[in-house]
Amino acid sequence: MAVLGRFGPLSAMGVGEKTQMDKVRVSRAVARLVAAGRVSRRTDTADRRRAVLALTPAGRAIHRQIVPHAQRVEARLLTGLTGEERSALDDLLDKLEARAETPFVAEAE
Repeated sequence: MAVLGRFGPLSAMGVGEKTQMDKVRVSRAVARLVAAGRVSRRTDTADRRRAVLALTPAGRAIHRQIVPHAQRVEARLLTGLTGEERSALDDLLDKLEARAETPFVAEAE
């Protein structure tokens, strides 16, 4: 829901790319959210093989409630860090994200 709320309508593959979740987990989550009425699924008019996911009004309402809470938690966690530490954390997270986006190749021992 957070990804759809932030980035707008996406395919399940787009959600997987943004969250770095595997497609089985995304599919299961989407199925639960569609069944709960929080996400809608419609056929993409440009590519009929693809479904586009979007938050429903109920999903948007929940997203609006959750975002401020998540921002407060993040702010509370980060207040213990200096500006230099926050910058270092951002750099490390960027590095980890870039590494996570590269294909995994098993290394020979």
